[in-house]
Amino acid sequence: MTALNEMLQSADWKSEKHVPVIEAPEKAGKGELFEVKVGVGKEISHPNKTEHHIRWIDLYFHPEGEKFPYQIGRAEFTAHGASAEGPDTSSIYTNHSAVFTFKTEKPGTIMAASYCNIHGLWQNSAELAVE
Repeated sequence: MTALNEMLQSADWKSEKHVPVIEAPEKAGKGELFEVKVGVGKEISHPNKTEHHIRWIDLYFHPEGEKFPYQIGRAEFTAHGASAEGPDTSSIYTNHSAVFTFKTEKPGTIMAASYCNIHGLWQNSAELAVE
């Protein structure tokens, strides 16, 4: 049996269009709300068509010293040009980016995962300091 972590792919987002790009402050105020933007295809555009698209992005936070991460949220992208007329016949396309807002008392690791309907699961992470 293949473990989930064996299917998570990672690379430099500047050269791989599937990697979720995390835009977050390096430091956050203790207990103060801050925003994290996550998107796919920042440097190299990812297709957004019925046959090839990003389905969702999950965001997690793993506080330093804790056993498990917390899921901050999930953004699902469900409009990829399909309509009753067929693939790519609609003018409606969801962009694969989302903004999440949360607060924490501890430093830790922000983790994002994305799913491409053709190329599978991708991950990225960023460290967060708390003052």
